[in-house]
Amino acid sequence: MLDTLLVIEDESLLGNELARHYRGQGWEVNRASTLEEARRLLFQQLAEPLVVLSDMSLPDGNALDLLEQARAKASCSEWCFLTGYGTVADSVRALRLGAYDFVEKPCELDRLDMLVEGAARSARAQRRLRDETDHRHRKYTPDAFVGSSTAVKQLRSMIMQLSKVPFSSLVITGETGTGKGLTARILHYSGSRSNGPLIELNCAALPRELMESELFGYEAGAFTGAKKRHRGLLEQAHKGTLFLDEIAEMDLDLQGKLLKAVEELRIRRLGAEHEIDVDVQIIAATNHDLLQRVENGQFRRDLYHRLSLFTLHLPPLRERKEDLHDLIPLFIDECNAKAGKKVTDTPDSVWRLLEAYDWPGNVRELHNTIERCVLLANGEALPQQWLQLPNLPSNPAPAARLQASEGIVLPLDGSLSLEDMERFIIEQVLHKTDHNVTAAAKMLGTTRETLRYRVQKYNL
Repeated sequence: MLDTLLVIEDESLLGNELARHYRGQGWEVNRASTLEEARRLLFQQLAEPLVVLSDMSLPDGNALDLLEQARAKASCSEWCFLTGYGTVADSVRALRLGAYDFVEKPCELDRLDMLVEGAARSARAQRRLRDETDHRHRKYTPDAFVGSSTAVKQLRSMIMQLSKVPFSSLVITGETGTGKGLTARILHYSGSRSNGPLIELNCAALPRELMESELFGYEAGAFTGAKKRHRGLLEQAHKGTLFLDEIAEMDLDLQGKLLKAVEELRIRRLGAEHEIDVDVQIIAATNHDLLQRVENGQFRRDLYHRLSLFTLHLPPLRERKEDLHDLIPLFIDECNAKAGKKVTDTPDSVWRLLEAYDWPGNVRELHNTIERCVLLANGEALPQQWLQLPNLPSNPAPAARLQASEGIVLPLDGSLSLEDMERFIIEQVLHKTDHNVTAAAKMLGTTRETLRYRVQKYNL
């Protein structure tokens, strides 16, 4: 498909010469000699040229008026102006309206070619960004939360209602893998801030010192290694949404600073003298019971009440197993497209195993299981041998259930994978120590931090 150039020029000789020149360079060129003709091409025939090359002053008005109308319709065309004479006011207005550039007549074709090519690159980048944003808007709708269970239908209804109101903060709760990140993206791209940025931060991924500089930003010289100014995530999310995943892992001291920023909508970069206004919507997510952490003194009560203007709880997959009949075909189709496979059949024996499993990793675990099976499938049937689901009721009880008084008996017959063994050992040691992580870590000969990581990994 040829790139389109619109030439708006009332001097027929110059207009025809420009049209001939750019057709020779492979452009599809449309011509207009008045604003009315150009308006008809742009708004009635819905032409969207990549670049508009226009005279500033035309017989029926100023081309800047047409540019202003085009910008109001969110056009992604770049405008370059040719003018025999122009005023400072016109120049300022052209830049304010987002004109790419303007040059005085007469202009050498080599210089004009460079100008048009630069404008074309800019317009292509804008269109890629627009197409990506449109794709996200289509992808992240309430219908993206798939399922036909009563719980999911109610959840979709709540998401649709919330997407229509300009809420300032919201908390999403649910086990790991239930779709908290997906819900946050749906709320952003379906809401009033969809044209603003969505900035995501995993609060468990950074230490406290880095977390503060990431959230609030810093000035050059604020600390060793701060060579230039850095805009924090709160500032980057201006007019959009900041998604704070694993909010329960945030340091208590930093929670106080976040509370001040959320309440006042003002932040101060590290090392800065002045505060900055921000307009940001906060979506927080956690797989912990925040109220319980408040009672235990691990989370600030005032921040909890400030963030939980609305609360969405995502049910685990084991409580809505009827949704497997919606999710599994969807994941199979998605993985087929990615891997170039043609899996179309799920045998009854596989269905029985999938429905008998409790899915402690929820939808994420289900997706990974289906992806593994599709990748390793040799035909149209979903292969049972690659399900690798541990501790299914349909399987004989493994010998790992048998415990000696001073230890744990593990089978070496292939019935348990290495990860299953690790999970079972940790589970049993935690049971022996009444879930005292410090005592369990000592018994296992590891550090408390390492054991906490394993507990979170296996959702124990």
